[in-house]
Amino acid sequence: MSWARIMAPLSGGKDDEAVLAAAVALAEPFGAEVAGAYTPADVADLMPWFGEGFMGGVQATALESLQEAAAIGEAQAKSAMDATSYAKKRFLSLQTPVWAQLSAEGRLSDVVVFASEAACGRGPLAESFQQMVAEEQRPVLVARPRLSVTGCILVAWDGGKEASRAARLATPLLEKASRVVIASAPKGGGRTCDPARLQDYYAQRGLKTEVELLPTGGSGKDVGHALLEAASRVQAAVLVAGAFGHPRLQEFIFGGTTRTLLNSDGPSLFLSH
Repeated sequence: MSWARIMAPLSGGKDDEAVLAAAVALAEPFGAEVAGAYTPADVADLMPWFGEGFMGGVQATALESLQEAAAIGEAQAKSAMDATSYAKKRFLSLQTPVWAQLSAEGRLSDVVVFASEAACGRGPLAESFQQMVAEEQRPVLVARPRLSVTGCILVAWDGGKEASRAARLATPLLEKASRVVIASAPKGGGRTCDPARLQDYYAQRGLKTEVELLPTGGSGKDVGHALLEAASRVQAAVLVAGAFGHPRLQEFIFGGTTRTLLNSDGPSLFLSH
């Protein structure tokens, strides 16, 4: 298995260089293309707020300001892309309808890379991150310092649909890792899971893995902290996990494993819903 295209949504802000660096680190071992997609605020989404007379007075000035900001952001995003010393790259400037274009590009990418700020719900790409994970169900990498494709990778396993999808989609990444550890919390998901089953799945694909059982009280928060402790213990560079295993409203209100992982300062996250 291999990856051929890694996409990095860009905002024209301070995180673009780090996101592109992570995308290159992910793409390089596969010889994959890095697609940097400038993703501005969509003016069309704001039109209903302007009212019927939006082309006059204050509304027209606001529209012009948004267009100017988008042009400046595009120039900054392109500058970050030009400064990236990776030969196999492509710059995309998304136009209205922005989300429709971003989702279409995401469907034709193997992994979508976001900064930790967006994953935590902050900044201009926060909504794009949530939509890409929960609605488009694309695998995403939340890029953080110490990202290493060839380092140790921890795979969170509870036997559920989301964890299974993440574990399968991450296989090309695991093939590049120096060490793969399956971290299982048998009581964490309220279901029966056997990490040996996943271990056998990987073995059939030539991957040697280790298993570590996590002591938890069973809540999502407990599981999240146990996973982060295990990641620190094995010095994992990436943590692979299923995202939003419960309804997102429940995740928002009660926390949950996903929110614990996103709000941590732990390793980079490979997530799939």
